[in-house]
Amino acid sequence: MATEQVRAPRQKIRIGDLLVKNGIITNEQLMSALATQKKTGGKLGNTLIELGLVTSHQFHEFLANQMGLPFIDLKHYNYKPEVVRLLPETAARRFRAMVLGEDEDRLLVGVADPTDIYAYDELAKKLKRPMNLAVVYESELLKALDTVYRRTQEIVTIAEELGEELSQGDSNLEQLLAETDVEDAPVVRLLKSLFEDAVQIGASDIHIEPDEKVLRIRQRVDGVLHEQIMKEKRIAAALVSRLKLVCGLDISERRLPQDGRFNVRVKGRSVDIRLSTMPLQYGESVVMRLLDQSSGILQLEHVGMPPALLKCFRRQLHRPHGLVLVTGPTGSGKTTTLYGALNELNSDEKKIITVEDPVEYRLPRINQVQVYPKIGLDFARVLRAGLRQDPDIVMVGEMRDKETSDIALRAAMTGHLVLSTLHTNDAVSTALRLIEMGAEGYVVASSLRAVLAQRLVRKICDNCHCADPLETNTKSWLRSYKGRINRPLEGADFKKGRGCPACNNTGYSGRIGIFELLEINFDLADALRRNDSAAFATLANQLPSFVSLSDSALLLALEGITSMDEVLRVSGQIDESLILAPEPTSPQSVEQTPKPDRS
Repeated sequence: MATEQVRAPRQKIRIGDLLVKNGIITNEQLMSALATQKKTGGKLGNTLIELGLVTSHQFHEFLANQMGLPFIDLKHYNYKPEVVRLLPETAARRFRAMVLGEDEDRLLVGVADPTDIYAYDELAKKLKRPMNLAVVYESELLKALDTVYRRTQEIVTIAEELGEELSQGDSNLEQLLAETDVEDAPVVRLLKSLFEDAVQIGASDIHIEPDEKVLRIRQRVDGVLHEQIMKEKRIAAALVSRLKLVCGLDISERRLPQDGRFNVRVKGRSVDIRLSTMPLQYGESVVMRLLDQSSGILQLEHVGMPPALLKCFRRQLHRPHGLVLVTGPTGSGKTTTLYGALNELNSDEKKIITVEDPVEYRLPRINQVQVYPKIGLDFARVLRAGLRQDPDIVMVGEMRDKETSDIALRAAMTGHLVLSTLHTNDAVSTALRLIEMGAEGYVVASSLRAVLAQRLVRKICDNCHCADPLETNTKSWLRSYKGRINRPLEGADFKKGRGCPACNNTGYSGRIGIFELLEINFDLADALRRNDSAAFATLANQLPSFVSLSDSALLLALEGITSMDEVLRVSGQIDESLILAPEPTSPQSVEQTPKPDRS
């Protein structure tokens, strides 16, 4: 860390004039940016970046050079959470500042705008220590603040407060629940903190699970659950009852599962909550799926498909009729892909009807139907009625039974484009699964146009990635691999994440999709027509354009985007003989390495 104190400028720096003087932007561009800034009220730097006149890196690096300050990329900086918390969260977010390090007598503080004299003076008052400044990206700073300033301790504190209130007697729970408009009630504040923490760290689900002596609250981030244990087990009933009230469910019914839905605003974002309760031995379990409505529907080009595969998938979507299936296990991103496809197909020239359970995102112009099996409004019934509504495109949330699949297949044969999902392991087995469900082979052959199978793998954290010395069983797997990777696997440089505060010490941050697309050609359709499953599987795997899920995952690992641990997790191709196989010491032993079953 530098030993000399960096002081904030005492004169206002006109950054726009400096950018013009150094030839980075023209005077006309500056005038245009200033006019836009006057309308939006934002800062000039952000306005220039949003207008595309300068890049974020270009602007911040220029700013640091002009002021003689270091520039720090937080993606590759290992800060300590306890040091960051020396500055209160409200001040950190207000002044876009973050304490990055400390020595005996001074602090290193990263700021997004070092020209803000007022912010500098306020930070000095808050920290009460000499400061050295550094310039950081504002976007990266805000992400880091979300990671560090978790609501964990706040949740524990409120839970203790709620536990104390409930300990005064059971009648107190009824009083808490009756006060539906009291925002400062402990149970309301606890739920608010839970939702804020979940949205802050990008959780997709919140699990509330009562145990014998504790209450477990778990949040799923990037497909993995992170647990927080609370000793106040008795607050579980208050949380569950409050959530049932919000959903309009029966709070007296604790013996049967219930489903509900409600919407909350968290940090200015509209979040749709899908809630499911289930009776357990020690109370009721609640699982809430968080759907961020404010982020909008993901565009197909942002789903993560390779360009060549995306081109083929789009070609299938724009065919006038036929069945296109998206497959994979729960949580593999099927719904995101389907909504991206619907968003692309949505126009005033086409009528689109969807049959869903539940309707996850509301789309304009699209007729979305929620099924209610309890009253007989199931997939098959809605689909039959929907086909009498003169649709061009039909989306079926899931093919669950023979009746639904038969109607969907025949709709695809009679001039409709049908999109749907199916729970299968890969694209090749999907067509065969339709036949196993009772569909005639000739009907599947005439209707099915393409199958897209997908999974989600975790991405290595940009902040702490490092070389990955592979274990013996992983090396054996690579030697035995018979996929279509036209790159050398022996001695390739694979990476992993060490774990850091930015990724909550997991080594991963975010997820990306892996895909395999099977387009049905004449030979494949003929095999289906003959019910020849062996020939169908052989022909599919021989297609020059076919790239398997394992190939897709391995390509990401070779590019340093994901780790080999994630490749092995999604491939499902390791058996016990391979795990126990010793590392070969000669070419002859390599040939004797057990081959993975790729059937």
